[in-house]
Amino acid sequence: MGHVARKRFGQHFLTDQGVIGDIVDAIDPRPGQALVEIGPGLGALTAPVLQRCPSMTVVELDRDLAARLRRQPGLSVVEADVLTVDFGALADAAGQPLRVIGNLPYNISTPILFSLLPWAHRIADQHFMLQKEVVDRMAATPQTGDYGRLSVMLQWRYQVQALLDVPPQAFDPPPRVDSTVVQMVPRPAPAPVDPGLFQELVRCRFRSGESCCATPWDAGSISRAARHLSTCSAGRKKCPWRNM
Repeated sequence: MGHVARKRFGQHFLTDQGVIGDIVDAIDPRPGQALVEIGPGLGALTAPVLQRCPSMTVVELDRDLAARLRRQPGLSVVEADVLTVDFGALADAAGQPLRVIGNLPYNISTPILFSLLPWAHRIADQHFMLQKEVVDRMAATPQTGDYGRLSVMLQWRYQVQALLDVPPQAFDPPPRVDSTVVQMVPRPAPAPVDPGLFQELVRCRFRSGESCCATPWDAGSISRAARHLSTCSAGRKKCPWRNM
């Protein structure tokens, strides 16, 4: 009996071989690279990636799928919630920066993206399948409707590029949304701010309904704004950096 997709894990298995080939070509895995796949599921991406890179690590929460994956030669299986995985330890074990790939569960895709931020300096690049709406926000430019907290937080640390749109029919079961493959390459020299303060800064900046959201904001104002963070308290209606 085949594996039945589990709704609580947000499982939608990629089945379209043409799309799978295009994604693997975009990733371009090479022998000797340290590849880590998040949520490999039934191995639709895993198998063709292994044909090009004979060993890799996969992170799988579903115990039944993890047991099946352990029978696959060349795989190191981490059976865990990806939000708890120490990617620094994986990079240490590999002796090189990681290449992280995956068809991310759409119900927790944003938490996964934020959980990877502290490890960006240990990562060479990331290729993810995500809900198209999420990728549109990730790659949005200032003064557009999709530009917001997700855009600023991720573009501070990564160069973000949408690569390939994927229709629902490419999955089993098909999701109710379109999907997009996105490439994320860590910036070598991100703006020098404390990550915790920066997250609070961005949260305040884009708090719903506040006038400080009205003006565009780009990476050039990050350092100046961070110095003023302590003057903006929770619930304040105007931020001191609103015109930066």
